[in-house]
Amino acid sequence: MKTIRILASLLLGTMVFQSHAQQQLSLSDAIKFALQNKADAKKAGLDVANAESKIAEVRSSALPQVNLTSSLNLNPKIQQNAITMIDGKTGESTTMFIEFGQKWQSTNAVSLTQQLFNQTVFTGLKAAKTTREFYVINKTLTDEQLIEKVANSYYDVYQSKLQLKTIENNLESTTKTRDVIEGLFKNGLAKKIDLDRTNVAVTNLKASRQQVINAVELKENALKFVIGMQMSEQIAMPTSTFETVALNAVYEPIDITNRTEIQVLSKQNELLELNKKAEVSKYYPTLSFTANYGYMGMGPVFPIFSKNEGVKWNSYNGVGLNLSIPIFNGFLTRSKVRQAQIDIDKLQVDIADTKLALNLAAENSKVQIKNSLLTIESNRKNVDLAKSVLEDTNNNYKNGLATLTDLLDAENAYADAQNNLNTSLLDYKIAEVQLIKANGNLKSLIKE
Repeated sequence: MKTIRILASLLLGTMVFQSHAQQQLSLSDAIKFALQNKADAKKAGLDVANAESKIAEVRSSALPQVNLTSSLNLNPKIQQNAITMIDGKTGESTTMFIEFGQKWQSTNAVSLTQQLFNQTVFTGLKAAKTTREFYVINKTLTDEQLIEKVANSYYDVYQSKLQLKTIENNLESTTKTRDVIEGLFKNGLAKKIDLDRTNVAVTNLKASRQQVINAVELKENALKFVIGMQMSEQIAMPTSTFETVALNAVYEPIDITNRTEIQVLSKQNELLELNKKAEVSKYYPTLSFTANYGYMGMGPVFPIFSKNEGVKWNSYNGVGLNLSIPIFNGFLTRSKVRQAQIDIDKLQVDIADTKLALNLAAENSKVQIKNSLLTIESNRKNVDLAKSVLEDTNNNYKNGLATLTDLLDAENAYADAQNNLNTSLLDYKIAEVQLIKANGNLKSLIKE
């Protein structure tokens, strides 16, 4: 019975593993997985959450500041102060040394400070809100960059798998030819050199297949890293990955003003403008309200918990206004304002350069899409032609009308045509991602 349970467990585990191994990972699934598990996406989300804490930090400067202070002092030897007394009648002076203070002294006080006017604090509050908006937009940009990486890596893996499939088909065809020649050779109807040549071709194809298998494994591992997946997970892709569709965006003008990259830079410009205002605000005076209340006890013995042993307690309080007017600080504020303006000017240069780069990428993606479509159409026709040539050459070889060299060349030509088609499909898909990115629609790759 125990053996039966063990076998059942092993069978169930095998079924679960096979089911897991057969699970397909579409591009949409890969992107969703990356947005949930990749470190870059997680950190961008944490930055958004941390922005709330930064806002609370800045807001705290505008709220009342309440502090409690307590002190306990022991004066083992009280300092004596000299007092000179003059007799009004005789004019004689007498100097005496008298102790002022008590051996023990305890002070407990509560103080409150409230900013009434501080332009730097008010500007900081505005900047805090803008900072939150910046992190939200920056997270969107991080997600888009991650989507682009995932798509490019995903298509690269698929292209290598198509290349592997081409080699395996070619290997299967060449192996069949080798088996036929081997049978003919055993019956004395074929030459040994022909058998040796087909064996060499089979061996070369097996070596090429192993190289591509290794390349596929490396690219799959790279894809898993990009999406944050464990290396032990299995990846299977749908056969419709390289489907081509007509993109109307190729013939439409592209507006880059809504691109996330521009939005991030624009929000950075707002932050720099607020930073400049914060520096300018240091020219303004500051006004704050203060209040305090304290309780002080002193005497010859430990004042706390003492009962009528010469310890005297008294309270005090006060309220006031603190006004600070900056007059001259060695042109420090002026220098910082100028530095802040230069930072704004530099960012404007970056914005102009980024717009130029985005326009370049958009136009290049259009050209690449058009060229890729033409190349794909040409390569598809070439694949059909190479397949037809291979079929004709194979029939001719069987009928003794073609040489083995002609057959092997036809097989290689067919394989090359298929690889060229796969490469052109990869180029198209990469250009498609760039065009979608140029239109600011990368998240459309996530199919709901």
